[in-house]
Amino acid sequence: MPEPEIRELRYFRAVAEELNITRAAERLGIAQPPLSRAMRQLEHRLGVGLFDRSGTRLALTTAGETLFKESGPVLDALDSAVRRTQRAGQSAQQLVVTAKPGVATELLHRIVTDLHGELPGIEVVVSGFGEQADMLRNGRADVALVSRPFDDLGLETKALYEEPRVAALPAWHELAGREVLCADDLAGIPAPRWNRANVAERNYWSARPDDPVDGPVVQDSSQLLEVVAFGQAIALVPRSMAERNIRPDVVYRPVTDVEPYRMLVVWPAGSRSTDLARFVEAAVRNSGGPPPVE
Repeated sequence: MPEPEIRELRYFRAVAEELNITRAAERLGIAQPPLSRAMRQLEHRLGVGLFDRSGTRLALTTAGETLFKESGPVLDALDSAVRRTQRAGQSAQQLVVTAKPGVATELLHRIVTDLHGELPGIEVVVSGFGEQADMLRNGRADVALVSRPFDDLGLETKALYEEPRVAALPAWHELAGREVLCADDLAGIPAPRWNRANVAERNYWSARPDDPVDGPVVQDSSQLLEVVAFGQAIALVPRSMAERNIRPDVVYRPVTDVEPYRMLVVWPAGSRSTDLARFVEAAVRNSGGPPPVE
């Protein structure tokens, strides 16, 4: 059986994510008819239907869902191989580190300062919510600081520390008068939704994952606190973030029965280098103590 071409798999994933040929074609920068022909050709190669075209809206078949799930790691591995090969051929070797702005980048500053002179080739890439694990898998980064939950498929991890999460509330909210809260106190109150968050991540950031109420979508911590200040949502945030963001229109209260915030250092499975080992050692050394048991 002829194997699918890489180009066809990339086209397929665009159509599967958009579930609309026109939008997928615009995203790929090609005309709609060639994209439709490419999808028919891919189905012919595989001998199965990938899309259900019977309804008013395009949908994936069971075979299509399987190909979508299985093709992601394949394309990530290819992208990773290309990027790491190109970087290996550069005269100056670098260790690319990524983290999300906020608590993670505060720790990253301490690590980079600690390694100054020992690892002069560290390149820091500040990335958005949920991007760190993908960057490791597709070769755009060598090591990352990531908080749970995240998809650790194909990755190795080492726990660094954990800390309680607290509720960020508008200063005028009736719950702001309480000293301590529990998850049930937040029932029915919207929680901010991080952009691109999956179900597990959305549930983690909600005090009531069994009955979540979605609030506004946020891109970063600053926007999250503005959403809280305007009374559009109540957010669970790491205690250290609360301590660094004291403001008159937001108050923070402990919540007794929510999962803590967990920080890890993460790298691609099988990666072995002296620079990576030094970075991991420095991450543990600067994390405020020995790593907890996961």
